[in-house]
Amino acid sequence: MKILPLKYCLLFIAYCLFASSCKKDSFITSPDALLGTSRDTLKYDTVFTTVGSITQSFTIRNENSQRLLLTSVKVMGGAASPYKININGIAAQEATNIDIAAEDSIHVFVTVNINPNAANLPFIVKDSIQILYNGNIKFVQLEAFGQNARFLRGQIISTNTNWNSLLPYVILDSLRVDENVSLRLAAGCKVYCHANAPILVDGALIANGTKDEPVIFGGDRMDEDYKDLPASWPGIYFRETSKGNMLAFTTVKNAYQAIVAESPSANTLPKVTLHQCIVDNALDAGILCINSSLDADNSLISNCGSNINIILGGKYNFTNCTVVAYSTFTSHKNPVLSAANFASLIDGSTAVDVLDAQFTNCIFWGEEGFVDKEVVVSQQGAGIVPVLFKNCLYRANAEAANSTFDDCIQNAPPQFDSVDVSKGVFDFRVTKNASPAVDAGTGTPFFKDLDNNNRVVNLITDIGCYEKP
Repeated sequence: MKILPLKYCLLFIAYCLFASSCKKDSFITSPDALLGTSRDTLKYDTVFTTVGSITQSFTIRNENSQRLLLTSVKVMGGAASPYKININGIAAQEATNIDIAAEDSIHVFVTVNINPNAANLPFIVKDSIQILYNGNIKFVQLEAFGQNARFLRGQIISTNTNWNSLLPYVILDSLRVDENVSLRLAAGCKVYCHANAPILVDGALIANGTKDEPVIFGGDRMDEDYKDLPASWPGIYFRETSKGNMLAFTTVKNAYQAIVAESPSANTLPKVTLHQCIVDNALDAGILCINSSLDADNSLISNCGSNINIILGGKYNFTNCTVVAYSTFTSHKNPVLSAANFASLIDGSTAVDVLDAQFTNCIFWGEEGFVDKEVVVSQQGAGIVPVLFKNCLYRANAEAANSTFDDCIQNAPPQFDSVDVSKGVFDFRVTKNASPAVDAGTGTPFFKDLDNNNRVVNLITDIGCYEKP
């Protein structure tokens, strides 16, 4: 066999490398070229008209060993489409001659902004993105659920006002109910607040929800990554002059501090009454009361940073409430109930006031392994009034101080129907044949539970917000 001189071998190797490089740097033109997208469809949950949405994205992958030239990537609806795209930092409804390196990809970012129409009910807005290459066409579908709404920015309610349920209300900046004025919400009314938009009540807020048509307060982000996020809006603040507030069949969810009651009521009635309500997924506090007054019955306060936090005393009655926390977005690290008759002031001193609180037929439970005592009562000074717990089920390694426990059940798991943190399943109804809460409560004046099932008035009932049928 004849051996080539070294210089010819080197030239041959160089030629092979050059040929290989040329092949990789050249465009593949075959219609059989492989192209992939990371998603076939982009779906947007409820987008309020004119507000827009978050940006979603997908990638276009060149799955070949040669460069691929995309003839075009465009939104089929063109300039009139509510969908806008950005391709690798360039905003355009259509981009042409896009070069993708071998075995590489590009990003396409898509936003949607929906204009209002005459529809009261949610509607679907569709379009598609067309990718054209080597004579082939590939589509990525776009689908958004739009919803018309009433938009209020920095609104002050200065006269008695009624809101209906025809369209949701979206609150921007803030909403304030003026002193000596009432805002009434009809059954089915929905109020969605922007991230910087608290509801400030100096007068009265009255929400008349029903079992089938509850009143809902929440954040205005409905997309997948945000719709269950706590602290997506500030919350409802019942301030010093506020009085006569009543929330019935009302859900307050995903706030920073869901319900805050400050200062005593201006009359002898509770400043806030919660009747068959749900307070859920607040980052800091579900119910925060500062020297105030609040009554709640047949209500669920769940999965909050601090479910109920009472500071500087006040007057409170909770009847047939389920107060429970599991680690979700927020780790369960605080007792589900904390009550104190004092508060530290800015100047370093301590203020003390009377704490008059009674809890009847309530469940206080939290995910095990996080908090030793789910019920904590702290009192200072003279004239302490013991907090009364009557026919309650609670978890704690010791009874709370400054308290009286009458016919209570300690550390017996309530046997909720279904709780699966990993799947986000939280059904806090109790199991009929297994729960110690069944038939362990005392009679109360309330006829219905949170599901609007009948209770036996003034006779034996279940503990918690749900009566097992």
